[in-house]
Amino acid sequence: MKLSKYFVPTLKEVPNDAVVASHVLMLRSGMVRMLSAGIYSFLPLGYKVIKKISEIIREEIDYIGGQEFHLPALNPREIWEETNRVEAFGDTLFHIKNRDYVLAPTHEEIMTYHARNVMKSYKDMPQIWYQIQTKFRNEARPRSGVIRGRQFLMKDAYSFDSSYENLDKSYALHDEAYRKIFDRCGLKYFVVGASSGAMGGTGSEEFMVRSEAGEDTVAYCESCGYAANVEVAASVVDSKKREEVSEEIKEIHTPNIKSIDELCGFLKIDETQTAKSRVVINDGEPILVLILGNEEVNETKLEKALGGNVRPAHPEELVKISGADAGSIGPVGFKHRIIADLKLKDANNLYSGANKTDYHISGIDLMRDVPGIEYFDLRSAQSGEGCTGCGSKLEVFSAIELGHIFKLGTKYSAAMGANFLDENGEAHPIVMGSYGIGVERVAACFIEQNHDEKGIVWNKVLAPFDIQLIALNMKKEDVVNAAESVYLKLKEEGFEVLYDDREAQAGFKFNDADLLGMPLQIVIGEKKLKENKVEIKVRKTGERFDTELENLYIKVKELLI
Repeated sequence: MKLSKYFVPTLKEVPNDAVVASHVLMLRSGMVRMLSAGIYSFLPLGYKVIKKISEIIREEIDYIGGQEFHLPALNPREIWEETNRVEAFGDTLFHIKNRDYVLAPTHEEIMTYHARNVMKSYKDMPQIWYQIQTKFRNEARPRSGVIRGRQFLMKDAYSFDSSYENLDKSYALHDEAYRKIFDRCGLKYFVVGASSGAMGGTGSEEFMVRSEAGEDTVAYCESCGYAANVEVAASVVDSKKREEVSEEIKEIHTPNIKSIDELCGFLKIDETQTAKSRVVINDGEPILVLILGNEEVNETKLEKALGGNVRPAHPEELVKISGADAGSIGPVGFKHRIIADLKLKDANNLYSGANKTDYHISGIDLMRDVPGIEYFDLRSAQSGEGCTGCGSKLEVFSAIELGHIFKLGTKYSAAMGANFLDENGEAHPIVMGSYGIGVERVAACFIEQNHDEKGIVWNKVLAPFDIQLIALNMKKEDVVNAAESVYLKLKEEGFEVLYDDREAQAGFKFNDADLLGMPLQIVIGEKKLKENKVEIKVRKTGERFDTELENLYIKVKELLI
């Protein structure tokens, strides 16, 4: 492709809101342009990368028996209501016009809809169905370019099995396929245990890339390789040490004190002497959640501990439930279920709310004063805490989710009546798995891991072109003739070539070549042509060397194969 005729609108500067490396470079290199917040157009250069990633995905999913579908993004709302996911997705689900239709953020319901109409016997399984399709999520704060958008391209696959044992096999096939896909793309990734979130299910793993641009937070142990999303990560921490003597309970007037920091400042105490209380509603029942000091409750762990639907109690509910406004609620005398984080197990001499507005209590002994209290792991793991596998220190950092695999079980098939008959003629819901990859995220993550101060550094697998051919001084006939000859010969040899035939200064062409980042640059200039030579630059290493024209094609093959 000749660059003079190819639409590659490179930029020297980018908008101020582009701060993530992949976002900046995708804009500067002319791969994408923003249409609206979280909505991007892929231009020719960028779309070539997306097609290459998609083809790698197809090859590996086809290899494990996948069959490709193309499902509509516009779905009848009533199908989504069969699984109650209209409510589960909330405001992130796009609704159309009179709300009879939704734009699909994923396709579990639609795949299950088709399966229930055709899979009537255990003999019809196993099946693996997949698609590479545009998805929509009404992200409240789209950010980081294509990493967190409102419209995105996703590969989602679904397995259908007659038993959980067979689901394990389908899950293992996808796990292996994902590793091959990301290995072929040249990504450095790791796998973590994760929460299934709105997808539901019995097992879940995420394939992650470490990056400051990441929207996920991961706990990782370098010593043993333990890794988990902080939503589910466990750690070894010491419980608050129980003091030898338990003090008597005392009620303290604390006017207008609403937070742990305000309480500590008012009473001149340390936050580790306090227990923070919050009230949630679990399937209609109020529950007090207790955690040490200023630590935060991990919402995913809380939902796992309680099961069912969990929401914060509304301000107007708190007085009726506890007798006090927020900030004055505590475990002593609370008349409903109480759960606490393990770090508080059997702690004494604590300060917490008195269930009386503007009052707190000191000297609380959870063993003595709070009968029936239950303990769970309710907090997020922190850097420096112990690994549950080997005892070494955990590191907590940001990461980007590349792919996510779920053991859905019968969550969707049971809700939608997708049943089959077993060998004995008994009906059972189909056992399902779900497996997603963010196609655009693969491209962005590669750039995050492979760039320098000059631009992108592509590998041969994902590069839009293998070679950028640069002709210096297009007014010189011998340069133009040599460049045209090399261009045609390289194409005949099967290489993808981007030929910079523009009438521009050498420095401008070199800067653009480094920005676009093709694996090899071949430079044809008048001076070296007189010696029957051209220059080759390896973009990754910056190595430059001259080669004879007659040896050029052999050398290119050595470098690219």
